[in-house]
Amino acid sequence: MKNRIELSVEPRETGKHNSRTLRTNRKVPAVIYGAVTPTNVHVYEGDIVKYNTRAYENALFNLKSSDKNANGKVVLIKQVDVHPLTRRPQHVDFIALDLSKTVRVHVEIRLEGKAIGLSEGGLLQQVARQVEIECLPTEIPEFFTADVSNLGVGDALHVSDLKVSGSVKIITGAEQTIAVVSAQEEEVVATPAAAAPAAAAAPAAAAKAPAAPAKK
Repeated sequence: MKNRIELSVEPRETGKHNSRTLRTNRKVPAVIYGAVTPTNVHVYEGDIVKYNTRAYENALFNLKSSDKNANGKVVLIKQVDVHPLTRRPQHVDFIALDLSKTVRVHVEIRLEGKAIGLSEGGLLQQVARQVEIECLPTEIPEFFTADVSNLGVGDALHVSDLKVSGSVKIITGAEQTIAVVSAQEEEVVATPAAAAPAAAAAPAAAAKAPAAPAKK
């Protein structure tokens, strides 16, 4: 079962003035929706800064609150709005989950192995870094791995090559390319030797040209 993290949230008053006051005190306005009556809460800024990272992507949180609508709910962080200059979190959307119903999320794809095409002069490119899936909240994988070891020049891995288990269903199209080994294009560079004949031709042509008549 997917581990859960305890997160404290508290009820809040709505309105721009109240939101500004919260942010001044290092608290972030938030809303919980989904399998719950929409509930306005606030959360400590330090917690959001800590958990709004790739390491905690799709993490499940157990809410602890004095608000009975929020207390004990299991949520995902759906969205964090940040200030364009300070990068401080300004607002958070939590989605409350029904653990018996599936949810759609995006999961990271990590490449593993060394493609044999690299020794053939090929270039490995990762085309897709995430895939959308649908599954029970407790079965959300941390990431998928895609083994590129057998890829030669011109070969590719697709979403259909990913291995899934349990209730996991891949939503992204099976034909979507994950990684490909392509041939590197050779760049033709003119050498000094190749350029020399052209340079030498200019003085020769000038020597053959008739002299201009002298002015009277």
